[in-house]
Amino acid sequence: MNDFWKVAVGLAIPLLGTTLGSAMVFFLRGEMRPGLQKAMLGFASGVMIAASVWSLLIPAIEMAEAAGGVAWVPAVTGFLLGIGFLLLLDTLIPHLHMDSAQPEGRPCGLGKSLMLVLAVTLHNIPEGMAVGVVLAGMLSGGSVITTAGAFALAVGIAIQNFPEGAIISMPLVSSGLSKGRAFRYGFLSGVVEPVGAAITILLTSLVTPVLPYILSFAAGAMIYVVVEELIPEAQAGEHSNIGTVGAALGFALMMVLDVALG
Repeated sequence: MNDFWKVAVGLAIPLLGTTLGSAMVFFLRGEMRPGLQKAMLGFASGVMIAASVWSLLIPAIEMAEAAGGVAWVPAVTGFLLGIGFLLLLDTLIPHLHMDSAQPEGRPCGLGKSLMLVLAVTLHNIPEGMAVGVVLAGMLSGGSVITTAGAFALAVGIAIQNFPEGAIISMPLVSSGLSKGRAFRYGFLSGVVEPVGAAITILLTSLVTPVLPYILSFAAGAMIYVVVEELIPEAQAGEHSNIGTVGAALGFALMMVLDVALG
């Protein structure tokens, strides 16, 4: 498989996860049970934390060491910049989290359904960046990020995108949207990932020396989403241990994927 098809498949895999998850509106009836939703949110957070460590921060440190620099500088700098970037987007972009009546971001006249989709789209941005920068690292020809490692991250993101797609689409049906429209909203929320990944690949190819910083930047952005949104929603209300178990399973699965395939 040449580089073009490797990148094309790597970009398509996460979107496939979101698409299949959104399609659950056609097969499941009624609202998603709170316990299942907590488990899915916890699972997604576990996958993202493990991916941030094994697929992004550790390769960034190894690249900096191989270049003869101070290993922790790119990791810490990029990580904090990624946190700041998502904080800025979170402040500016109007969006509405699940089980919340108070929108966040700049005031606007958008409807509830669209702002729910924007909330998911917002936290899909760092996932797209993560896939893009790892694919860029694969294309750079270094030994730190292998093709198997890049695909392990893409598969891990796709796995956690499946519950996310279901979590965004099913409440939209409950709020009055048709199943077809809810599916389209869920699908469109995931389109930002391949778009963001493609842009990241193009930018990284122009500035390869700063690849460790971009890897860490993506990690920081992903951790922001986990701490700001996924974990609080997974721990809200009763039976928060279900979310904790989900996070442990997601972390373990992503760790196995990355270590075994990377």
